[in-house]
Amino acid sequence: AIDFTYPDKDGNKISLSSFKGNLVYVDVWATWCGPCIAEIPSLQKLEVDYHGKNIIFMSVSVDTDKETWEKMIQEKELGGVQLWADGWSKITKDYAIFGIPRFMLFDTSGNVISTNAPRPSSYNIRELLDANL
Repeated sequence: AIDFTYPDKDGNKISLSSFKGNLVYVDVWATWCGPCIAEIPSLQKLEVDYHGKNIIFMSVSVDTDKETWEKMIQEKELGGVQLWADGWSKITKDYAIFGIPRFMLFDTSGNVISTNAPRPSSYNIRELLDANL
């Protein structure tokens, strides 16, 4: 996988590679994206259902307004690892992301399983996660 590093809401720099040893399900999204917002309840249910398993849920926001992003994290009680990419940055270029939401799955060795993984609202994501846990 092509590594990326972005700050979390506290300003800590977090990299994809820092989660080697875990399956990593990445959501690339934005607060202004209706389909992204529609996936939040399903993503939160996935996080609950897979709690304690060897999987990290990571959301990377391409918002440019940091305050709006921080406010939504708090209001929607977003879990997992929340990162701020500050616009269409490296991750969108490296993974050829032209539309959001985009979900990606990486294995425990940091290799790509899918750069177009099923959405949390799709039953197929559970099959894919279970097959790789």
